[in-house]
Formats: sequence, structure tokens, C-alpha cells
Amino acid sequence: MAKKVTRVNRRLTEEERQRIATIRIAAQRDFPPKHATRKAAAPGIPATIRAARESQGLTWYALAQKAGIPNQATLRDIERGKDVKVSNLQAVAKALGLELELVPAQS
Repeated sequence: MAKKVTRVNRRLTEEERQRIATIRIAAQRDFPPKHATRKAAAPGIPATIRAARESQGLTWYALAQKAGIPNQATLRDIERGKDVKVSNLQAVAKALGLELELVPAQS
């Protein structure tokens, strides 16, 4: 039968802290963190939706909850300009304090 390992919690010595800091710096140099680059929102309605969401400090999940949409991926799709149900788009706009309006096309 395997022996149960007990964990000992203690403060690190200054020497241990320096050694860990050196290891961390070397690891970050060898494997630099990836900088997250988000795709820009499609122009028009998607850009307006994203700007309104970010100005209110809402995540996709929080806005989906506020709009009554069961899946936050729907918001991602809206912001990327993909096809979505008009009812979902209306719910998101309402949750953000925006209004969808149809206007005659200019020829």
C-alpha cells in the first residue's frame, strides 16, 4: 500500500525565493507568454455591440445572462458578424440599452 504524503507548509527562505525567481525569469525567457490578439469586430452592428458591451464592462457570459440567451457563443457570433437570429440580436441590443431600427435603403 502506498504511503500517504503529507504536505508541509512553511515560509520560504530568502535563498529559496531568489532561486525560484531565477527559474521563473528563465522560463519566461525560454517560453514567452503569448499575447492575446482578438479579431476586430466586423464593422456596423457587430462593432457597435462590442463597443457597448466593453464600455459597460460586461463579458460575453454576463451579457448573455442579462439578455436571456442560453449560450455565450451567440454573442461571440454577433460580434464577429456571423448569422444569428434577429430575436437574439434584439435581446442583446435591449440588454445594452440599444435599439435596432430598420431604415429605408438609399439608392
